[in-house]
Amino acid sequence: MPYIRHESLFTLQELYQMEQKDRFREIFSTIEITPILRLVRKTSLYGAPIEVNYRAMVYSLIVRIMERIPTIKDLIKRLQHDILFRLDCGFMLSEPIPSASSYSRLVRKMSQGHALEDMQEQLLKQATVEGFITDDTVAIDATHIEARDQAPAKQEKRKTEPKKRGRKSKVDREAWLEQKQQEEEQKSIFEKEIAAQLDEPFHLLRDQMPLDPKWGVKKNSDGKNIFWYGYKGHLAVGTKSQYILGAMLSSGNLNDGKAAIPLLKGVALQYPNSHFKYAAMDAGYDYEPIYKQVREAKAHAVIAYNRRREPELVGFDEHFAPTCVREHSYRYESYDSKYETLKYVRPKECESCPLAQDSLCQKVYKMKITIDLRKYTAPARGSKLWKEIAKKRSAVERVNAYLKEFFQLNNVRHRTGQKAKAHFNLVTLVYNCTKLVCDRLSRQLQELTA
Repeated sequence: MPYIRHESLFTLQELYQMEQKDRFREIFSTIEITPILRLVRKTSLYGAPIEVNYRAMVYSLIVRIMERIPTIKDLIKRLQHDILFRLDCGFMLSEPIPSASSYSRLVRKMSQGHALEDMQEQLLKQATVEGFITDDTVAIDATHIEARDQAPAKQEKRKTEPKKRGRKSKVDREAWLEQKQQEEEQKSIFEKEIAAQLDEPFHLLRDQMPLDPKWGVKKNSDGKNIFWYGYKGHLAVGTKSQYILGAMLSSGNLNDGKAAIPLLKGVALQYPNSHFKYAAMDAGYDYEPIYKQVREAKAHAVIAYNRRREPELVGFDEHFAPTCVREHSYRYESYDSKYETLKYVRPKECESCPLAQDSLCQKVYKMKITIDLRKYTAPARGSKLWKEIAKKRSAVERVNAYLKEFFQLNNVRHRTGQKAKAHFNLVTLVYNCTKLVCDRLSRQLQELTA
């Protein structure tokens, strides 16, 4: 039996088995914390001097996520009683340990800007330069995050007056239409239809994302509804490298599909050199504007079809491939990118069919995907390649599990949406840092064993 040599990969478990000093040094080497230090620096020569080591404070917040320290108070106790931990975080023995109020002020300043997003962007650009991000497929999904704050008491709905029966008069109808138009104009971008996001820039969508904790609902694997009070975390993950390419936090009641276009625009804007070919999502993202946004990014959407009380199409199968007279499905053969056309050929059953030479049986079908972007995708629905790409969507679910199990994504210790967003961005940043460290050490091991 031949001996097969497998590549040596440095895993997250081996990273945690390293000495604390070496582990922290490798993690800190991947992060440039200058954007955060700009937020806390003095803007004038006057006033009291800065007596807090902000660099060490930022490093200790990163270590808190890595070491799974639940609260800031526990972090302060660890810094006070563990001298090696204190030195490894960057504090000197002569410096006082910052109080919980100092950490709270630092987190508030971090939540008021986009410093964490800038650090994330720099880290991913570095990972791309080093050749670790070479994905051709991006997977998008959402996960629920429980809030620290208590849910408000349920308010009873007021009984509305019954509507007047019959057709409205011309004056009443004009007043009603004007009122509807005013209500539509007053809505935020995320209260409107998903199609309204197509013409908006990424920065506007990011800044207007609702962050207040709300009641959310989803179905579990048994088909039962699960309720939670809090937020939703939306991730865009490279299916091969498993780096988080885009991350956004929203209220728990936001529809998953309303976060897909901001994520796609963010990935295209922040990483213009990373041209992905496919975007894989589940049936909750089956909306035509999302297909248009993926098409604008010069990619193809691989999204499970969500039938919305649609009648069965005569002459087509469940994957919208044409069928012959005897209802055998035509086989998908190829996609012509120049004319944006799917090519279907005769099924194998037609070889022995008595109607093979009949005029009713067509040899080749060509369908333009622009006829219906939801039904006709490249590769065609139900094909072997489409199923293989759809399976890659499990990468984002795997990353969601990592964030909750190892990086305290569910441990939100803040009561406001802005600070919860800072916690979410810090968790995704630490995950990407850890991923970059593991990739670098794996490459070093491969070079040593080569």
